[in-house]
Amino acid sequence: MRRTLFWAAAAAVWLGGLSVLKSASTVAEAALDQTAQAPADQQSLAAKMKNPIPATAESTAAGKLAYTRTCAPCHGTSGEGGPGNDLIPAAPDLTDATWDHGSTDGEVFTNIKDGIGPEFNMTPFKDRLKDDEIWNVVNYVRSLAKK
Repeated sequence: MRRTLFWAAAAAVWLGGLSVLKSASTVAEAALDQTAQAPADQQSLAAKMKNPIPATAESTAAGKLAYTRTCAPCHGTSGEGGPGNDLIPAAPDLTDATWDHGSTDGEVFTNIKDGIGPEFNMTPFKDRLKDDEIWNVVNYVRSLAKK
């Protein structure tokens, strides 16, 4: 009798655990979908964000350091884009006038921080760079523009 109760309790806990895992998976998928397909109002908010860090020589230099460490492997040291490969498309040129995912400081900041979905070939850097570092990268990338 004890053995039967034990196995019944173990099965209930296991099945309950599966339910919790399934719920967590559903929540994670929903969050990913939200990030991948940001509503127009979130994109509009990003477009209106202002860079709180002035584009000084110090900010640009700090941005260059962060860029070299985190962005250059894909976008190249000069910012003119990377070659890509069979698995990942070429990283875009950051020195030209064409910005496919928004060109305001706020949009560039949001793209760096949250990545670019839905495939996330550009991964989020929010866990690797602090907000101030990202704003410095925005200032540095602005300095790369061809004149």
